[in-house]
Amino acid sequence: MDSQNSYSVAEAKNQLPALIHKAEKSGPVRLTRRGKPVAVLLSQREYSQLTDPPGAWFDRIMALRESGQLCFEDVDGGEFEGLRDRSPDRPVDL
Repeated sequence: MDSQNSYSVAEAKNQLPALIHKAEKSGPVRLTRRGKPVAVLLSQREYSQLTDPPGAWFDRIMALRESGQLCFEDVDGGEFEGLRDRSPDRPVDL
């Protein structure tokens, strides 16, 4: 997080609506006290990504699919052909 997204608690007190907007549009906003980080202001979307239980992403995908917003009908698998080298002696970086 860069210094442009860092504000003292006193600054945040006076600019809370603007900082909330900034967190929604630009990402996390760090709050400091006496120059030391003490808190981070996150958008609800970012917070949910951090706190959703494992597997919740699958539930969201299935909900999108059931609502018709996500459709796999046009995918036949051919789009993925040749993306992975399946040869047994392929070079591998470890």
